[in-house]
Amino acid sequence: MGSFSIWHWLIVLLVVVLIFGTKKLKNIGADLGGAVKGFKDGVKGGQEAADSAAPPTAPAQQVTTARTADAQTVDVEAKTKG
Repeated sequence: MGSFSIWHWLIVLLVVVLIFGTKKLKNIGADLGGAVKGFKDGVKGGQEAADSAAPPTAPAQQVTTARTADAQTVDVEAKTKG
């Protein structure tokens, strides 16, 4: 009862084929295969690019400016319920 028998899987396959049709399933399979191939090529290309790339440089420092408080500015963390 824990796992499905072969008959359950055959019925599910039959229902899927009846709903989508063989042509659409073939197109989905081709699209999925192309996506997997593209992913593999991308991973392979990324590793080659990382191996041949120059050593990484330090990230740029973030520049912050001093803020002036207006009469309309409300600091949410400082505001308390009263």
